[in-house]
Amino acid sequence: MSESRMSPDNPSRPVSVSDVDSWHETVDVLIVGYGAAGACAAIEAAEAGADTLVLERASGGGGTTALAGGVVYLGGGTRVQKACGFDDSPVEMLRYLEASTPNPDPEKFRLYAEGSVMHFDWLVSQGVPFKDSLHEERVIQPANDDCLFWSGNEKSWPYREIAVPAPRGHKVQGEGDAGSVLFARLDEAAKRAGVRVRCDSRVLKLVLDEGGAVVGLIAHQDGEDRAFRARGGVLLCAGGFAMNEAMLQRHLSRLVGRVTPIGNPYDDGAGLRLGMSARGAGIHLNEYHITVPFYPPESLTFGILVNGQGQRFIAEDAYHGRIGEAASQQLMGTVYLIVDEPIFGRPIIEGFEIAAVEQSVDGLERALSLPEGSLQKTVDLFNHYAEMGEDPVLHKQPAWLRPLKEAPFAAFDCSFGKAPYMAFSLGGLWTKPTGEVLTEDGEAIEGLFAAGRSCCGVSRSAEGYVSGTSIGDATFFGRLAGRTAAARRTKVDR
Repeated sequence: MSESRMSPDNPSRPVSVSDVDSWHETVDVLIVGYGAAGACAAIEAAEAGADTLVLERASGGGGTTALAGGVVYLGGGTRVQKACGFDDSPVEMLRYLEASTPNPDPEKFRLYAEGSVMHFDWLVSQGVPFKDSLHEERVIQPANDDCLFWSGNEKSWPYREIAVPAPRGHKVQGEGDAGSVLFARLDEAAKRAGVRVRCDSRVLKLVLDEGGAVVGLIAHQDGEDRAFRARGGVLLCAGGFAMNEAMLQRHLSRLVGRVTPIGNPYDDGAGLRLGMSARGAGIHLNEYHITVPFYPPESLTFGILVNGQGQRFIAEDAYHGRIGEAASQQLMGTVYLIVDEPIFGRPIIEGFEIAAVEQSVDGLERALSLPEGSLQKTVDLFNHYAEMGEDPVLHKQPAWLRPLKEAPFAAFDCSFGKAPYMAFSLGGLWTKPTGEVLTEDGEAIEGLFAAGRSCCGVSRSAEGYVSGTSIGDATFFGRLAGRTAAARRTKVDR
């Protein structure tokens, strides 16, 4: 095979099986990437009796999961929900999920909601710890080892009128970020199941037979390119494309230079491009999660967010991701958080600058160069209804309503491109719930599967993203894909 065909920077061109001189190794299931999706897929494939090999590009496993907070979005009546006094159901969870995105995948959403409790129990059976405790404060995620918290828009309007609210964010037990704890337990379970993992193995190309089926891959390992054959299939779990600037420019250009990408260095779209090289369709590549985490402290939720016209545009009790998307769409990206003395506090996340401090709202309006009278009218209207515990304009919960009356008044600059916005990609390969990668025509590609951020899962819009759905989706559908790939091996000539 020529050096140009094997270039690691061009995974978009597959290799024909006729060009493979010999196979370095033949296994039942080959998994590309060893984060949460790859680990769960590997566990299920191995426990189904498949000889399972994982190829990981980095020198160790974990992927973005190991760097994350370790929040898993689960509901329907988990052990922790019940212990904390919440009566949730799969029906209400599904209603919420479907309402939170303009383009849900009905079957994926249904399976995820109906299987959520069983998935929680499965994670526990793998040794993943969850504490039976509720974190009461409004936070991005608990900083202590508490588990259950409100990780989305469940209590915010209009979602609270569509589905009965329940907290579904389940943080793995551990102080601070606990993604590493989650992955460590999955890694231990994978090893117990007999999964083999080879790190420092960069997958370069997929290998296709004359009919277009995926029969293996080429990986660079120990200083040489090696061909690996898969009887059951190749499962792509190689992350998203948040770290690929060229792909961001193509699909998410409005974010480039204005946000900090979230992910690990290998979230470069390699899995997506490998899948597309075999005719896999990429869907929702223009979708992303974006956040402007101005809280905690939770007291800042009592403030009001205004744009460059001095007008409110979203209820401040919404999930930080929904706020981030709405804020980023304001004219010129100009956004300020207005607070008064009793609720003032410095955001824990650094980078939010104080744009102005004045003794009156009128003075703050002039200092921010807002249209004359605009901020004063907005604050007057907000205060009038807040006194009555109402917000007829944007429907903020009464618990977060209080008039802004006590000087001094301050404005935090939450403008898009200035404040600390963070984002990652949500689009990926089009797959069945069971992991098969689909073409533009909706045909399943023989021998090719995907899970995690390499495909498009439950989270598929900035407005409706919820913390915990990335890891929840990756682990849940990673398991299904692993089982499907393992089952296929029995249908292929050994």
